[in-house]
Amino acid sequence: MIDHFIMFATYNRWANQRLYDAAQKLTNEQYLADCEVAFSSMQGTLNHILVGDTAWMSRFQQVPNPIKSLEAVLYADFDDLWTARQQMDARIIDYVDGLDETILSSDFSYTPVLNPEKITQKLAPTLAHLFNHQTHHRGQAHAILTRLTGEAPPLDLIYYMLETQTQKVS
Repeated sequence: MIDHFIMFATYNRWANQRLYDAAQKLTNEQYLADCEVAFSSMQGTLNHILVGDTAWMSRFQQVPNPIKSLEAVLYADFDDLWTARQQMDARIIDYVDGLDETILSSDFSYTPVLNPEKITQKLAPTLAHLFNHQTHHRGQAHAILTRLTGEAPPLDLIYYMLETQTQKVS
């Protein structure tokens, strides 16, 4: 199962690179435009993905969680957000690289942002939620790009797998 999570951690970085490359081409007006998605704009959506990752990684690594609101705009400036995104992607990969099957099958406790009741679950499905959450909101960002520009890069896992298999063969 650890190989599964390593793949998702590296896929996450790959998908974020493609998404941010496309988002960087938006005008400031487009970047901030309310596109009637869960977190309004590309800025809000990209920040929310980082908010979620920050909260989950704080829980996984058992460090204080700085997140107090799921709607927080951690970085108003795109370049600052992109730098933080890259750091978070590296943090996720490092964390997953340090896991083993025993850790993945162990219990994990955390306190949600919106409900201060402690929850205990197995680590593996909770970690799977981190990656599922990212994919869900990247889909919204993809829709924003399509709405604003008429195009968006493919972010499907199969494209990542084909690209990385090609790189290993050549």
